[in-house]
Amino acid sequence: MIRIAGLFTAFVLLASASLSPAAAEDKTITVFAAASMKNALDEIDAAYTAKTGVKFSVSYAASSVLAKQIEQGAPADVFVSADTDWMDYAISKKTINEPTRVNLLGNSIVLIAPKDSKIDNVTIAQGFDLAKLAGDGKIATGDVKSVPVGKYAKAALEKLGAWQAAEPKFAMAESVRAALTLVARGEANLGIVYSTDAKVEPGVKVVGTFPADSHPAIIYPVAATTTAKPETNDYLAFLRSTAAKTILEKYGFKFLISPTT
Repeated sequence: MIRIAGLFTAFVLLASASLSPAAAEDKTITVFAAASMKNALDEIDAAYTAKTGVKFSVSYAASSVLAKQIEQGAPADVFVSADTDWMDYAISKKTINEPTRVNLLGNSIVLIAPKDSKIDNVTIAQGFDLAKLAGDGKIATGDVKSVPVGKYAKAALEKLGAWQAAEPKFAMAESVRAALTLVARGEANLGIVYSTDAKVEPGVKVVGTFPADSHPAIIYPVAATTTAKPETNDYLAFLRSTAAKTILEKYGFKFLISPTT
């Protein structure tokens, strides 16, 4: 009887020991991030997982879609928006822990064409005729009513006097990556996307860059949600680190804050 009891105790101790690593592996941070962040953030998350063992569940989509999903109760720990408007919207709905918000990154918008297009070296300035440049083809960007890249694109074209003539030629995509794909496949003659998107898609080429003063500053805020797990704060600190800055700048983002070590 004593021997059986001893074996049972040993079994319980072994079982408990085997559960401990599993419990540690259960740490997962859920990130909702603007579609344009995908390549850079995937690399940052891999580096953070290698450092801490914490895993990630990431949803990439238009910031407008993500903000509304969070509002409707989707489980997210972190929100990375491609503009300040949708972060402000999320804060107004009380889904964001406002003190954790940091305006982390900057970007620029560019005019792209399929890599084999004859269009090249377009000067984007006042009086620029985008409609004529597109010919009989389409111009792809994010939905100008809601998707940040589309909003930036429309603002720039209005300021440059090119919007009214070009508007009928626009193909409105659900996200900047969807617009990028339309151009890469040759389904649109031109597209307006972030410079960081053009950088990671070999199927397109940049033919012009929009002047920074033709549209509102492109700012990516990041923040924890009001339901974020405790380990989220350490991850947000990592996003502000020198290591993250190195990765983000490699993909063409502008780091807007002084990095932590």
